[in-house]
This record gives sequence, structure tokens and C-alpha cells, in this order.
Amino acid sequence: MSRIKEVLEEKGIKQTWLAEKLGKSFSIVNAYACNRRQPSLEQLFEIAKIL
Repeated sequence: MSRIKEVLEEKGIKQTWLAEKLGKSFSIVNAYACNRRQPSLEQLFEIAKIL
């Protein structure tokens, strides 16, 4: 399990909510959460700020 997915579950946040806040599609955020794709460093900082 990715750390992104873990934190989302801990905080009760849905991937769709995170996708909306990032301005990304659900499929991109889901790929990050399932370790099928790695976000850029800038994107990681943005995710960290949001979470």
C-alpha cells in the first residue's frame, strides 16, 4: 500500500476529493495511490500540503 493511500484512509478522505483539490483526474490519483504511477516532486509537495 502506498503512503498516499494509507493517509487518505487514515483521514477518511476519498481519492476523488484529492483529485479535485489537485486539479487532476481520479485515474491519475488512483494510479498514485496504487503505486502504478509516481507523482513528480512538485506534485508530492502539493499532495503533502493538502493532506
